Amino acid sequence: MLYITRRDTFAASHRLHNPALSDEENARLYGKCNWTNGHGHNYVLEVTVAGEVSPRTGMVCNLATLKQVMRERVVDKVDHRHLNFDVEFLCGINPTSENVAVAIWRELELHIPQGRLFRVRLFETENNVVDYYGPAGCGIPGGPGQSQDL
Repeated sequence: MLYITRRDTFAASHRLHNPALSDEENARLYGKCNWTNGHGHNYVLEVTVAGEVSPRTGMVCNLATLKQVMRERVVDKVDHRHLNFDVEFLCGINPTSENVAVAIWRELELHIPQGRLFRVRLFETENNVVDYYGPAGCGIPGGPGQSQDL
């Protein structure tokens, strides 16, 4: 099994806010990330695909095609947008990095050209990173639904 990763970037703003909590609880929980008008980040998105090398192409997945899928399904929809208001696939979701990573997985999982989606990694900042391996960690070698000898 081989793993290939494509990286892309986007700039977006968001506000972390849970409408089920009081304004005071939101301010305490999210701090400056709860500012009324939001704040922004320069995100880095990495998408990892797992698979075997095709004897015909010599590739696990064509990276140019993966780039196109990532752009069409995610990056073009979130770049220079406010994640709370402008992104349909995030509608009604508090756009924490964790929630955004899960939503990106859902946008990509059925559109990976070859191989299978293994990981979505989202850098909100150079110090804050989220890794998502799919529902119940199914992408992790040895995880649910995986043989132990990967």
